[in-house]
Amino acid sequence: MPGNLEPLDLGIQIPYHFRCPISLDLMSDPVTISTGQTYDRTSIDSWIAMGNTTCPVTRVALSDFTLIPNHTLRRLIQEWCVANRSNGVVRIPTPKQPADPISVRSLLSQASAITGTHVSVRSRAAAIRRLRGLARDSEKNRVLIAGHNAREILVRILFADVETSSSPSSELVSESLALLVVLHMTETECEAVASDPGRVGFMTRLLFDSSIEIRVNAAALIEMVLTGSKSMDLKLIISGSDSIFVGVLDLLKNPISSRRALKIGIKAIFALCLVKQTRHLAISAGAPGILIDRLAADFDRCDTERGLATVELLCRLPEGCAAFGEHALTVPLMVKTILRVSDRATEYAAGALLALCTAEERCRDEAAAAGLVTQLLLLVQSDCTERAKRKAQMLLKLLRDSWPDDSTANSDDFARTEVAPF
Repeated sequence: MPGNLEPLDLGIQIPYHFRCPISLDLMSDPVTISTGQTYDRTSIDSWIAMGNTTCPVTRVALSDFTLIPNHTLRRLIQEWCVANRSNGVVRIPTPKQPADPISVRSLLSQASAITGTHVSVRSRAAAIRRLRGLARDSEKNRVLIAGHNAREILVRILFADVETSSSPSSELVSESLALLVVLHMTETECEAVASDPGRVGFMTRLLFDSSIEIRVNAAALIEMVLTGSKSMDLKLIISGSDSIFVGVLDLLKNPISSRRALKIGIKAIFALCLVKQTRHLAISAGAPGILIDRLAADFDRCDTERGLATVELLCRLPEGCAAFGEHALTVPLMVKTILRVSDRATEYAAGALLALCTAEERCRDEAAAAGLVTQLLLLVQSDCTERAKRKAQMLLKLLRDSWPDDSTANSDDFARTEVAPF
């Protein structure tokens, strides 16, 4: 029924042949398969990815899995969208075409060529920049690029000057680093970087580069290598430097840091602080004050959770508790976070408060004055995690002598709350 029209929620009708036979939605990137049927690229990609080897409409076996863009149909759909703009229809964008394996191989060959043998640094960097553009377009492109040994090539380019002791090309470093951090290195690749002191030192120096993009991507690479390495000895090699903490924390401290810089900065400092033997370096580098200032300002939910988890980790050290306790916003912020952001955030905030209130009476008084007792009573009756409830119960027991006389904690609610072992 190619001429039929189907009603849309917008109150207009859409031509039947503009709909994907799989999703029944308006096609944004129509492609034709070997049977001659046309589908939206996302839908048919998913169909094939699930192991199907037949055409969804005709059930005929596919002779190959080539997807040919149907440019004529896409232009007709775009014209229809423009004609119905007054009805709230948004014109579909012209889709970017998937990376071509031949082009990817050619670009990687150009990028890895030896400078001076008919190939300049600029042309090598341009090839990597083109690969970056393809990688940004889709996960499928990233998989294709990585499948052509791109990570090994990029690591070799990035760290080439470490082995030769020559002055690195900032353009090549910038481009290779930016592409490498979006390709998800394997455990073996991460450990090959982490086990080389020269490479670790080079990554650390990049944290202090004049280019903010290089600094952010260096922090992303450090976080990737840390989380990708299973060996604690290798993690210690990376996190055992004062400079690496200073460089990562500067991304969080910098008032002009972008949203991406803040996200990568908090991921990197959290990964560094998971190595308990070097947490004291984070405290020495000023992490407590920087974390609290940022948590009080502009983190999204996931970054807030990572930030609070880092606070709790650092509060496991006496010097960490002391440093956080000196910041006027620490206790009020932790109290305010409970039951506000997420279950995880509540658990981390309660853990940090438990450490702080155990360490200092002043923190107990501040917490009680900030309304912690009421928050804890609500917490133990909520659907939050059992760990969070245990921490809340321990805090309630700890705060018995500190709450204000008019606190709700003097009610029978507290008397009925059991204190579970930690």
